[in-house]
Amino acid sequence: MTAADVPLSITTHAPPPTNRLWRRALRMPRVLAGLIILGIISVFCVGSSPWTLDRSSAMHFDAQNAARPEYAPALSNIELAFGTDKLGRPLLARCLLGGVISLAVGLASAVLAIVLGVGVGLLAGFRGGWVDNLLMRFVDILYSLPYVLLIILFKLALEEPLRTVFSRNAANFVVMFLAIGLVSWLTMARVIRGQVLSLRSQPFIEAARALGLTERRIFLRHLLPNLVGPIVIYGTLTVPQAILQESFLSFLGLGLDPLPSWGALASENRIAALNIIAPKWWLLVFPCLLLMVTLLSLNFLGDGLRDLLDPKREAAKL
Repeated sequence: MTAADVPLSITTHAPPPTNRLWRRALRMPRVLAGLIILGIISVFCVGSSPWTLDRSSAMHFDAQNAARPEYAPALSNIELAFGTDKLGRPLLARCLLGGVISLAVGLASAVLAIVLGVGVGLLAGFRGGWVDNLLMRFVDILYSLPYVLLIILFKLALEEPLRTVFSRNAANFVVMFLAIGLVSWLTMARVIRGQVLSLRSQPFIEAARALGLTERRIFLRHLLPNLVGPIVIYGTLTVPQAILQESFLSFLGLGLDPLPSWGALASENRIAALNIIAPKWWLLVFPCLLLMVTLLSLNFLGDGLRDLLDPKREAAKL
């Protein structure tokens, strides 16, 4: 057979498939909306850090002005766009820096939870036997304890040793994301273990064993790539959970004082904002609104990725 005898549809290069993951993701309204909203909030919060952390700037998060305590929002002045708190500090600057703190704690905690959860789940599911029983019973014990109590215990145990290495603010940040991450990996470990147990019984794994492939090769080339979808999905959904946990702890007074976060801002301003006689509504509305929109966009993103990467869901056909 010569080249002339080959059909044209075979000899010509087909255009790139339109069902690639990134193209399908951009066509999904939830993923697109989540990325846009999260991107806008992240750009404004991170991009304003040089001003919110500069003590000589009027937008410094701790710039007190006794002449304007609890000043109402004024759009004519950018630093007063969100008003001020009882010490005259610009709420906009505190919300922007609080977004950096909340997003950083959530992301760092989620990364730690993913690493621990995936490692324990892979080891338990792939090895099985007494290793699986030991690790899962350890997970069951941690599940039986209140997570707030665990976070407080981790915070008390790690705070003093870390302050000998880092500054106070850095130590508080490290303690917070370590405490949240060390209790957020349990669900991830169970999910990954279940996926590994399901994949181990699949015919392609049995065929790989029959061909004499080593366990390391089976694990790296055949098992781990099939877990990328669940890891990405649950990792994306872990970030808003970590942000919410940090906000809840900050609301209870266990946050990153003196650094602001959205939960800490809601906690310190709740009394003035809910005052019946003269409510300072902006002190509570803006931090809570930013927190709500961020969590909503992250959940949109996680739900969209779940639909995209799960072939069993009808929505993945978009």
